[in-house]
Amino acid sequence: MNITIQHIIDHLTTEVEFPENTVDQLITGSPSQKVTGVFVTFMPTQHVIEHAIQRGVNLIIAHEPPFYNHHSHTDWLAEDPVYNTKNSLINEAGIAIYRCHDAIHRYQPDGITEGLVQALGWSSYVEQRRPETDILSLPEGTTVEDVAHHIKNKLGIEYVRVVGSPTMICTRAAILVGFRGNGNLTIPLLQDEGLDLIIAGEGFEWETPEYIRDAVQQGKQKALIMMGHAESEASGMKMLAERMAKNFPELPVHFVGEQPVYRVL
Repeated sequence: MNITIQHIIDHLTTEVEFPENTVDQLITGSPSQKVTGVFVTFMPTQHVIEHAIQRGVNLIIAHEPPFYNHHSHTDWLAEDPVYNTKNSLINEAGIAIYRCHDAIHRYQPDGITEGLVQALGWSSYVEQRRPETDILSLPEGTTVEDVAHHIKNKLGIEYVRVVGSPTMICTRAAILVGFRGNGNLTIPLLQDEGLDLIIAGEGFEWETPEYIRDAVQQGKQKALIMMGHAESEASGMKMLAERMAKNFPELPVHFVGEQPVYRVL
């Protein structure tokens, strides 16, 4: 059977209710294109695209867009040399890029959160699942430092950022992937769920981090761990690749990671 890009898209979007302004789309390529291989990745970087060409892969399923803005608009980049070099490489090689963002976040449970929780070995700690977060009950005596080291070891990352005391005991935590670390989500959770700890990908630095700083100054037992956006979401895309490989055994399907975008000097 010749599998087309449309077959893959249909598989990814079955029974998904998209928001009206969804960002999920085939950014490059044609739905009727025959698929020679699939890379699943968090970000379709220059390196990932070059690797796909080397491996004869013509479909990249990415969580984030290739062209540096959420809605994949490119008119503002028309004269930009980085955009033009990358776009030319994609088009000349016939690489199709499908963005799978809203769909995977609307799987039941959220596919990105589920992938991260599984990668961290915390599935048994999940107390409740919400669309935007999992609430965790942590083992007795767990400290913020214990959680930080565990995340680093399990995800193979060099650092996380912490607000609050590393020695604080935490019993209940919320884990929020991607850009869900903003105050409008985290602050109500802290109060409504009686949480000690927020574990998030990223968010505005003047919201949740400053709230936690003030709480600590007031003597309240609160803490925050920021993992990074890619670090919090790549595991979900890896899980998606594993599931796709089982559903499409006739196709080479691989998860492709990237080096962290930041270096700590």
